[in-house]
Amino acid sequence: MSIIQLIYNSLIYILPAYVANASACIFGGGTPLDMGKKFVDGKRIVGNGVTYRGTFFGILCGIIVAVLEGMIVNLNIVNNIAFYFNIFEWVYIGFLLSLGALFGDMLGSFIKRRIGIAQGKPAPILDQIGFVVFAILFAYPIAPISIEMIIVLLIITPAVHLLGNIVAYLLGVKKVWW
Repeated sequence: MSIIQLIYNSLIYILPAYVANASACIFGGGTPLDMGKKFVDGKRIVGNGVTYRGTFFGILCGIIVAVLEGMIVNLNIVNNIAFYFNIFEWVYIGFLLSLGALFGDMLGSFIKRRIGIAQGKPAPILDQIGFVVFAILFAYPIAPISIEMIIVLLIITPAVHLLGNIVAYLLGVKKVWW
């Protein structure tokens, strides 16, 4: 497989997680998942940035993207895909990738609260990689990918994440560019 095909397949695989992560930000707000409760250290568990609405819409949008990908792949509209699943598997994989991405983001928020990083402040690496690592971990038992694809995703995700944040900032969706 060429490097272009490797990047292409990697992006097709992880797209539901990318969309879930972005959608949680776009559609978020409302009641926080931690309900304002504090951890044993006296700090908020995850903070106001992780909400029920964001989690719901993040997972929903990730599943929708996975279903659309499944339709496109299974209709042979695109070629050179390294994996094929039936539509029900795409739904399940989309759910797992989305849930994993949002769990990774939530874990990142939990860690940021523990080390004193305020909500909305950057935590390089943690912000860019955590959601992808957990998306892969959650989906891997059902839809394993090669180590090469994992490496590609760990390399390109920080750039994709930064670019997405800049676009969201320019569109007024985010208050900060990171």
